Amino acid sequence: MLFNSYEFIFLYFPVVFLGFIFIGKHNKSGVVLWLALASIFFYGYWDKKILFLLLGSILFNYSSGYLIAEFPKKSRLIFFFSISANLVLLVIFKYANFFIETSNTFGTQWSGLDIVLPLGISFFTFTQIAYLVDVYKGIAHEYNFIDYLLFVTWFPHLIAGPVLHHKQMMPQFSSPAIYKPNYESISVGLTLFSLGLFKKVILADNLAPLANRVFNDAAQGGLLMIEKAWFGVLAYTLQLYFDFSGYSDMAIGLSRIFNIKLPLNFDSPYKAANIIDFWRRWHITLSKFLRDYLYVPLGGNRKGVARRYLNLTVTMLLGGLWHGAGWNFVLWGGLHGLYLVINHTWRKLTNSTGLAKNMGTHTIGVLITFVAVMIAWVPFRATSMSATKNIWSGMIGLNGSEGDSTTLGWYVVGLVIIWALPNTQQWLSKYSPAWDKVAVIERFSWQPNRVLAIITGIIFAASVVYFKKNSQFLYFQF
Repeated sequence: MLFNSYEFIFLYFPVVFLGFIFIGKHNKSGVVLWLALASIFFYGYWDKKILFLLLGSILFNYSSGYLIAEFPKKSRLIFFFSISANLVLLVIFKYANFFIETSNTFGTQWSGLDIVLPLGISFFTFTQIAYLVDVYKGIAHEYNFIDYLLFVTWFPHLIAGPVLHHKQMMPQFSSPAIYKPNYESISVGLTLFSLGLFKKVILADNLAPLANRVFNDAAQGGLLMIEKAWFGVLAYTLQLYFDFSGYSDMAIGLSRIFNIKLPLNFDSPYKAANIIDFWRRWHITLSKFLRDYLYVPLGGNRKGVARRYLNLTVTMLLGGLWHGAGWNFVLWGGLHGLYLVINHTWRKLTNSTGLAKNMGTHTIGVLITFVAVMIAWVPFRATSMSATKNIWSGMIGLNGSEGDSTTLGWYVVGLVIIWALPNTQQWLSKYSPAWDKVAVIERFSWQPNRVLAIITGIIFAASVVYFKKNSQFLYFQF
């Protein structure tokens, strides 16, 4: 069930919300169970078979957390066994066929496994790994199974993030105040959901054909002229931005309607003036997870410059592999690892020479970062290494020029929104839409009034009218 579907908007969500209001008036425990069951139904709607995998994972990790907390003398052994089991599960479902295919290129003849990648397996696995780490460190304790069930399955985040932490969510789920309808939260949530829906349906889905045309040609071995290659990559760069930004807004908006604040996962990443800042803005919860549970345990920046750069590279390579089981994703991660090494080296040099920062250098930094990210999106989107090579060849002009007369409308609209306007979190900053604090913007900030309610209704209606069948979010595949 997609957020951008009639059955979700006009059937599933109204039923869940009405049940939330009715049950919440009488029984807090009952409403937690109601939301947990509704979230399980939401996941099982995709495929009943994979529902058992999710529930099995939840039972295993809940039990592991309990044992870690209750048996401190054996907590280390239980902890490492539990983490290993989670990673083995992830490897089997996500990477087994990738390893088999890679091995076969070196002469083996192993048959691929008949495995369907469960939706959201990376997100619910990482959420529970983070929980186990917090329990092991004594930060988290959870003995109420229904609360834990809701924490993991909470439907706004389950399929495509953000990665949740126990300390962020459980104090909210345990607060009686959230189980009473709050008209301010409903207004904020509906506004965010409508804006996110608009980004997905109107912007991302209309940019998709422009990107698909180029990447499909590249996959079929076609030679791309320089204009076509750059416009195709730009279309995908904008499509992915509005697709992921739209999902993030919709997830935060849906959650806020129920008085729950999700952590911020997307913060105008194309406004970043360097790659370090980009990764503080793009998929924020994953970046923090990789930093806290991979980069820091590897040694972080504590063991010298060379080791720091190695740790960065390894972290980004594994981050790339997290996004997909393919060498193109490894290449994408490797590129960003290289970018980060260059960025840290440049920052060290410029700091030592005392070069001043100004608007001009900031703007140049934004443009350079944007182009670098565009180049790296090619293997991220391409279906093979040969398709990546075809597009990169076109981008550097090896196939010549054709004077492509591409209509610039969607590109201009996308870039203006990305670079010239405040993002949704900034626009609604007075009402703290997400768990994270955002600096309040006084001018042109959102207010719950009749005019903006009408505008939001028009945006919502326009988006619903232009629904496209099976228009999935891009991050569902990860």
